[in-house]
Amino acid sequence: MEKGYFKRNIDAVLAEWSHEKNRKPLLLRGARQVGKTAAVRMLGNSFEHYVEINFDSDADASQFFTQNLDPAELCSRLSLYYRTPIEPGKTLLFFDEIQSCVPAIKTLRYFYEKYPQQHLIAAGSLLEFALEEIPSFGVGRIHSVFMYPFSFYEFLGAMGDQMHAEACRAAAPANPLPGPIHKQLVDRLKIFLLIGGMPESIVSYVQNRDLLHSQQVIEDLLATFRDDFSKYRSRVPLLVLNEVFESVMYQAEGKFVYERAAEGTGNVRVKQALDLLIMAGLAYPVTHSAANGIPLGAEINPKYRRIIPCDTGIFLHILGIEKSQILLAEDFNTVNRGALAEIHTGLELQKNGGTHARRQLFCWRREKAQSSAQIDYLIQKGSSIVPIEVKSGTQGGMKSLRSFMEEKKIDRGVRTSLENFAKKDYFDIYPLYAISNLYD
Repeated sequence: MEKGYFKRNIDAVLAEWSHEKNRKPLLLRGARQVGKTAAVRMLGNSFEHYVEINFDSDADASQFFTQNLDPAELCSRLSLYYRTPIEPGKTLLFFDEIQSCVPAIKTLRYFYEKYPQQHLIAAGSLLEFALEEIPSFGVGRIHSVFMYPFSFYEFLGAMGDQMHAEACRAAAPANPLPGPIHKQLVDRLKIFLLIGGMPESIVSYVQNRDLLHSQQVIEDLLATFRDDFSKYRSRVPLLVLNEVFESVMYQAEGKFVYERAAEGTGNVRVKQALDLLIMAGLAYPVTHSAANGIPLGAEINPKYRRIIPCDTGIFLHILGIEKSQILLAEDFNTVNRGALAEIHTGLELQKNGGTHARRQLFCWRREKAQSSAQIDYLIQKGSSIVPIEVKSGTQGGMKSLRSFMEEKKIDRGVRTSLENFAKKDYFDIYPLYAISNLYD
């Protein structure tokens, strides 16, 4: 394995795709800096040849895609240009930063139709913006896979704690972990929350075990994201994007209020900026669902949405939260009124909910005098709805969960907190570090 690369869940997905008989070109989608290029290069090691075309750094390569070439002829010319054989079954061809060459995006469908035997992966930052401008792009001809920052279990693997990850995956409310192991995992969770899941931050911490250095990496990542904002300016002013991005951090708990996002900016412009951040993978919406049945997306109310940031490390850095406040905390209620636990839970559900579609996150809220209630997250498991209430510490009432379950006639719910696994009379407890076990 290459130096500085740690095993990712996406590796198995890419490997499975590479062995499929009826294979389509694969489009790897996700935010900037989540590790797309590194994952493809790792897969490239299993091929006899590997050709990577970066349309940002090699602008001349774009000229090959303006000639309406047959895919086989295109590969022949690219092979000559890069001095590397491009042969079906032997070569992995990778189009990186493909959003910078729209003709190359349009070419993908023809590989499926005329040259499916050639292994081809494409990826890019801000790719969603380019795809939005191509009507009915590649329907049925392209296989999309979504990639996210490191999950907590992936972080444990990078830290060499695979045994902890395996023990945690095997645990359940009816089979809790030994107390000392639970404590070790809570301590590791705190580190993970501080450094976040961006690969560069993970690699920095694993190699140096230095939280201060990791914070500098996060600062550099933030600078990269803000540099990208200049690419959106034709849609939304740069200043508004920055203000809305920071407002996502400060409004991470509760309904996102447009009026509070950018002073003096109309709601329409704020919504445009927020939609761009969501498309770029820098924020995830959590939308109210009436939850009267499945699918949960059938009865949504987009007027009530929470917005969570893409990374806890970025969230804590922008808020200026002291590292010791997290490391020494017995609960997270002091961190933006407990928003940290909610953000982490949402991100783990997003990262572990599958790679073949961008998973939607749902919540539920009843706003009535004397009887308001809120469920932080709802997921679908088989034909059932599972309500999840997030607690920032090891205690807390469950009035909202009980009320929701009675109204929707649901037998069991979930509480996630800093507690160990446990089984209660009408709900199960999953530790914050193991909330992804719900998908097992």
